Amino acid sequence: MKFSIKINPNTHDSLQDTLSFFGVDCNRPYYISSGNPLFEYPRNSFRIDFYAICICTAGTITVEIDNQEYTLAQHSLLVSAPSTIIKFTAVSKDFRMKLLFFDKLFLLKNIANPFFIEKLGLFNNATFAIIPEAEKLAGKLLRLLEYLREVTLRATRFTPDIIRTIIFNLLLEIADVLAVEDQHAVETIQEANSLYFKFTDLVQQHCSQSKDVKYYADRLFISNKYLISIVKKASGKTPHEIIDENLLKEAYALLGNPEKTISDIAYAIGFNSISAFGRFFKKYSMLSPSEYRKRQNM
Repeated sequence: MKFSIKINPNTHDSLQDTLSFFGVDCNRPYYISSGNPLFEYPRNSFRIDFYAICICTAGTITVEIDNQEYTLAQHSLLVSAPSTIIKFTAVSKDFRMKLLFFDKLFLLKNIANPFFIEKLGLFNNATFAIIPEAEKLAGKLLRLLEYLREVTLRATRFTPDIIRTIIFNLLLEIADVLAVEDQHAVETIQEANSLYFKFTDLVQQHCSQSKDVKYYADRLFISNKYLISIVKKASGKTPHEIIDENLLKEAYALLGNPEKTISDIAYAIGFNSISAFGRFFKKYSMLSPSEYRKRQNM
């Protein structure tokens, strides 16, 4: 099937919305392209809110992701997670690609672990991975995609489960190659993610006692610089911002208790004066603590 891409500046909240952006009518939580050439490619950056596997079958394409350019030639792969922002900067006339888009909720319907995909270690650049000129892997994936396309034409009791199994196989084949090629990088990413989750857990427990980034870095046995790096990569925020967010949530909760005075709340969440607490609260909410409390009681 040939289709043209329609430029749409809006973000896309579902697989169907995104495929509609690409001119594809699809009411399923997955889509497999024909591999035929497109009439047109978008000139502007666009965001895709689903998981995608792209295999270059001919020609070349240059894409910009996170302000870095990458060129995919024949047998190269791009695997992306939701919210990856992509821009096509150059496409050869003979470029062809095979695409699979799928929704995470569909894939993990019968899986107890919601972080199954994340644990595969697919994304060495936070939201995407590129495998250059992997002919053997590309061949395996293309055969699986052909089988997947065949299965999607069925309408039996177990068709959705067979489709999920094939997608799992695709992801596992890719993860296996990435693990062999760069095991150290995968371990580093997994360690960083683990440290990030430990950091957020510590903040939830201790933000009222300490707002100092060094306190959390010391508890995790890492440097301030490394903590800032992994938190920024995982969340796009600084450790201070995450600490402040947790303090603000705690302040909102306590201000909802009429028995607590503003002074009680300020000291309870670690501020040494009411004025310091007031400046902090107003910075984020645009209201003083007392004004916020009055509005909640109106």
